[in-house]
Amino acid sequence: MYIGRIVSVAKTRDGRLCAVYRVSSRSFPNRTAVVGADKVSIVPKPGHETDVQKNPYIAYNCVRVVSDSQVAVVTNGSHTDAIAEKIAQGMPVRDALALAMLALDYEKDQYNTPRISAVADKRDGAAWLAVVRDDGIEVSRIALEPGQCRYVATYEENSLSEAQCNAFAPETAEAACAYILREGVFAQRENPITAVAAMASEAGFALAARDDVQA
Repeated sequence: MYIGRIVSVAKTRDGRLCAVYRVSSRSFPNRTAVVGADKVSIVPKPGHETDVQKNPYIAYNCVRVVSDSQVAVVTNGSHTDAIAEKIAQGMPVRDALALAMLALDYEKDQYNTPRISAVADKRDGAAWLAVVRDDGIEVSRIALEPGQCRYVATYEENSLSEAQCNAFAPETAEAACAYILREGVFAQRENPITAVAAMASEAGFALAARDDVQA
């Protein structure tokens, strides 16, 4: 089943928060993730830079870590920066998600692609998911058990549902990338391209990215 982009919040078996993002694409597969200081960006692969002229939504920061490295924001678009900056300025996570996503709204492409977001907040141990579609917006704090993840996608599974839940075994950011690409429930979700993870660590959040080996 093709469900497009995916964001997930998870809790490791030892109780650490993790936020994960997967790019799945049928139209623009030639993309990769570049890890920087406290951020990760989705960009076209070398030789495919002109793809952004065909679709301006395909390049963006998908991860920002803010608030003294205590909060990780993971999304499928430019709203990453808007949400992260509002949280950094002291706005509550719920309000930052709702305000930024409502202001930017769903993507005005041929599919009315929803914007999806995940936030992992070490300050209070909270995990959040949010989605804005052409027919509404949902923002919710997500209750997680150790070794569990919840997710929302841009298509098909694009509502916040308790059914979109799975066991979560990864213990590192690198393993979380591999997991959302081809393991668990995600093994049945088609067209994986690249994945990014922010996993809580002693210093803040460890960041990792991994392209799908079969992409």
